Amino acid sequence: MINCTRLLCAKKGFYDEIRYVKGKPADTNRPIVVWNTTRSCNLRCAHCYFDAQATKDKNELTTEQAMAMIDDLALFGAPVLLFSGGEPFMRKDLFELGKYALSKGLRTVISTNGTLITKEMAKRIKDAGFSYVGISLDGLEAVNDEFRKMSGAFRKTLEGIRNCHSCGVRVGLRFTINQYNFRDMAGIFNLIEKEGIRRACFYHLVYSGRGSQMVKEDLTKEEARDVMDLIFDRTIRLSRKNEETEVLTVDNHADGVYLYLRLKKEDKAKAEEALKLLKINGGNKSGTGIADVDNLGFVHPDQFWRYYSLGNVKSRRFGDIWSDESDCMLKNLRNRLPLLKGKCGRCHFQDICAGNFRVRAEAFYGDGWQEDPACYLSEEEIMSVRED
Repeated sequence: MINCTRLLCAKKGFYDEIRYVKGKPADTNRPIVVWNTTRSCNLRCAHCYFDAQATKDKNELTTEQAMAMIDDLALFGAPVLLFSGGEPFMRKDLFELGKYALSKGLRTVISTNGTLITKEMAKRIKDAGFSYVGISLDGLEAVNDEFRKMSGAFRKTLEGIRNCHSCGVRVGLRFTINQYNFRDMAGIFNLIEKEGIRRACFYHLVYSGRGSQMVKEDLTKEEARDVMDLIFDRTIRLSRKNEETEVLTVDNHADGVYLYLRLKKEDKAKAEEALKLLKINGGNKSGTGIADVDNLGFVHPDQFWRYYSLGNVKSRRFGDIWSDESDCMLKNLRNRLPLLKGKCGRCHFQDICAGNFRVRAEAFYGDGWQEDPACYLSEEEIMSVRED
């Protein structure tokens, strides 16, 4: 994640003690863990990396197996457990497991489409101690509902956000940028201001699950640059209006380089500080600072590596799986820089990007070490002289 508010406006964010402090979590190999609690979902979004369905898979982790996994995560020292899906509210034991994880010292968060968050549900989220709920909204009303294949989804999601606010639940908006919705982004920022949403994460498209069918619907390089300029400009505008909203971009670490190069032209002192923080963050963390456990218990280098498993928590402790570098993929992801090819191999900003998303390169080229096709930086930019 690139914290635009922190880097552009020097305002600290909610998770900056993890993101911008040396030794946490990547340097110690204690990852934030995404758990796909279930494949079941009440929507069928076009970009779903998990290819969620209406019914759940057989052999999903039981409550007891999930608790055993949580014990292992706590023992290993994972700082955060993110309950994702599918749609996590389709699991009847979500709140029981959330409370259990919290009792073990894990910070707990939820990633949801928000359509099922009634006032009663929001109260249960609060009572279970979840520290944050990320709610997906992928466009204004018409675009969002078409994208999610459900009429009325936008209004239900907005109601879910408001219900969280009314119960004192910290909530943020999640928006996956693509050809269908990027023209709605100015309107989304207006909505953020109107609704008092205090965190907004703008995700770049990753070619996984149903998202693998959307490669042609990804932004062009010119569109991506325009979108980033809009995000940066609106972030600064929010800050100048003394709004407390934190704006982040996710899943494309070229954003950090692009932001640094902009600051380098506008404010060299801010550019120097931004570069320092970006170097601490270290770029893409697949296999280091981020891990995924799917609904069946299989462990992945991140939530997008659906086809590659490192092991299963039903038969082996998470910590043992994550520490075992006899797995070639895991070892290579942790020592990836010499393996990078093309544009990523030539780039002068590997230490703040780490080669970006290898799974995107794998999906596009059939070679996980080729350049990330979603990098929108020019040759001149990746080869530019740094001042550090």
